[in-house]
Amino acid sequence: MKTVLVLNKALLFACVSMYFGTGWSLVLFTFPIAPKLTPDNYYNQFVPQVTAATHFFTYMTMVMMVCSVVFIIETWRSRDKWYPIVVLLLVVAATLLTIYFIIAYNERMAAGITDPIELNTVLDKWMFLNIIRVSLWTLQWLTMMLYFSVALKRQRA
Repeated sequence: MKTVLVLNKALLFACVSMYFGTGWSLVLFTFPIAPKLTPDNYYNQFVPQVTAATHFFTYMTMVMMVCSVVFIIETWRSRDKWYPIVVLLLVVAATLLTIYFIIAYNERMAAGITDPIELNTVLDKWMFLNIIRVSLWTLQWLTMMLYFSVALKRQRA
């Protein structure tokens, strides 16, 4: 059982790391090209990647929620329960941000934008919302890193 609980935390950390890496990759490598995107070239730079990521991350988010709940149950009687609670709340917050705000912009871009002004407006709003989401993903990752750091320090003491 102990091995399963360790693997659960490892899987949760792998998932938060995927969000962390994907988010920062987006900010560092995709956002800088936004000013060069036009109605003629944005689609192939954006839509297939976002569609694939949305599909994959939908399932990964469900896995993260299950892993967080297992982690909460495991640590319920200790102060360590706050780490998975915080991660779960951040996962839910990022998911709600995506569902209620970001997906509408994804769908608008997937439908095809022909006006350069509309494209710039949509991209600006989409990037702003994604900065918020990347911040949430970063906090998830930092929470898990803090948990592992504290656990290691406790083990060494």
